[in-house]
Amino acid sequence: MPQIKQVAAVAAAVITSSGVEAVSFPEIASNVPYDAVTALPFQEATHRLAYGEDSLQYGKLWISDEGNTKPLVVFIHGGCWLSAYDIQHSYPLTTAIAQAGYHVWSLEYRRTGDTGGGWPGTYEDILAGIDATNNLTQFGVEVNSVVLMGHSAGGHLAVLAGSDWQAKEVLQGVNISGVIGLAAITDLVKYSQGENSCETATPQFMGGRAASKADAYTKADPAQKQPMTNTVLLHGNQDAIVNVQHASLKGAKARLNETAGHFDWVHPGSQAFTMILSTLESLSTNNSAQKPE
Repeated sequence: MPQIKQVAAVAAAVITSSGVEAVSFPEIASNVPYDAVTALPFQEATHRLAYGEDSLQYGKLWISDEGNTKPLVVFIHGGCWLSAYDIQHSYPLTTAIAQAGYHVWSLEYRRTGDTGGGWPGTYEDILAGIDATNNLTQFGVEVNSVVLMGHSAGGHLAVLAGSDWQAKEVLQGVNISGVIGLAAITDLVKYSQGENSCETATPQFMGGRAASKADAYTKADPAQKQPMTNTVLLHGNQDAIVNVQHASLKGAKARLNETAGHFDWVHPGSQAFTMILSTLESLSTNNSAQKPE
């Protein structure tokens, strides 16, 4: 188990222009354990807004003092698509991204085990949540440029949405300028054949194995589609949950961290977090992807 360099996180002695005290995060060695993430502090979201009628169909908005000069980040949390893992473990990451100057719209959604969850309901929720970015203008948020970001199973959903958007199949009222997959699952068929706890959750999510659900897997599998221009996959070579081979999605750019594990990407005190910020900055300053005509 990696050693935590700083035992407890403390509030930073910084007050933002909105009057909210900023949060600092403990530096931590690579290959972060999950419980180190869930122990972190965070700021409460500025707003919560429903995008559907189900109690799980909502997003939380973190408003940054600087966010209107940068893309809106739509974040999709992971957790093997399972109802056992909800949005809360991602609050430290969304807090940190907002403190770095980005508005963040983080989506909760129905998952395997929830009524209506699994394929395709989970994906339909994600699309509805992304489409709801147009409702954020009421809070003064500019939505002319959106970056989709997801971790693990959430990365699968983000990459899939970006691909389908570029193919003009979904979300034509949203201007997506980039996709960032954090330890994203990109080869659904191959992943469903694995034996770790998250891999074995894949057939549950899909309602069966690929041999009997070929059409569904074709629609749900990023590996069988063309990723959106400006898709970047951040992955750690020490990831024991989603193998680094998932960063080899043809048409996407991979950025690898030699020492990162699966949860480094959702811990703002990790070295991997600096890669997230540099990737966001790159997409912000080199926004060559335009909405398809």
